Amino acid sequence: MSWITEYVRPKIRGLLRREVPDNLWTNCESCSQMILTKELHKNQNVCPHCGHHMKAPVAERLEWTFDNGEFTRIELPSAPVDPLGFRDQKKYTDRLKDARAKSHVDESLVVAHGTIGGHPAVVAVMAFEFMAGTMGAAFGERFVAAARLAVLQKAPLVIFTASGGARMQEGAISLMQMPRTTIGVQMLKEAGLPYIVVLTNPTTGGVTASFAMLGDVQIAEPNALIGFAGPRVIQDTVREKLPEGFQRSEYLLDHGMLDMVVVRKDMRATLGRLIGMLTRAPVVAEGIVSTPAAPAPAEPSA
Repeated sequence: MSWITEYVRPKIRGLLRREVPDNLWTNCESCSQMILTKELHKNQNVCPHCGHHMKAPVAERLEWTFDNGEFTRIELPSAPVDPLGFRDQKKYTDRLKDARAKSHVDESLVVAHGTIGGHPAVVAVMAFEFMAGTMGAAFGERFVAAARLAVLQKAPLVIFTASGGARMQEGAISLMQMPRTTIGVQMLKEAGLPYIVVLTNPTTGGVTASFAMLGDVQIAEPNALIGFAGPRVIQDTVREKLPEGFQRSEYLLDHGMLDMVVVRKDMRATLGRLIGMLTRAPVVAEGIVSTPAAPAPAEPSA
């Protein structure tokens, strides 16, 4: 009996009390269904029950976008860390340190280059996990650097937006990034290079009021919130009930503000087709370069 009491019983209790890892399941924000985190990652963070597109970390977004998940991230210019010496409940510099530790990125924009559908491309991804993807002085520097890289490589620039807008800790300096990013877009237009914007949930504030709405092609993920002010603020201001789906991707598509709404699993193929059509660029595949055939000359009229 002592052997059973001292050895067997504790072993059985240990098996019954085995802890379940905290990250084993994920709760869908839309339908509240529980999803195995491993299965959710396989499905590119899209709920298999209702199709809700959850937020995507920068590293995964880049992996899903480039061919074979292969890309090269570029080093980006730095900017003054705390130009205003801002402090609220804690110092702005401390907030930045915390955000970097939690998100594993150093700012709200990450830039990489590689191929999409065999076509060279530069891709910029906004990191919502870093201070809600807010736009500060460093963001403006990085956006312009991405535009310069695209011009240097004669490649299109694709940007995935996800942001709460301008960063309040940098005051008017953050608002100045709106015209600064617009200059970056103009550089691409002057070079005759495509600028493709993919709006993801949420894209709001000064980001929507600047570079996020200047694309040659405007794409959005399903049911993404896209607007300047939030729907609750607008409803309280106009004192009227807003239409169903107001400020969501499908509503904006119906009202001419978007060109297409694309589900995440089709995004790479869609971007590859668009880049091919807009640039007629050579397709690079396994070291072989093939140039699209030139259109046949028109038949002379009789």
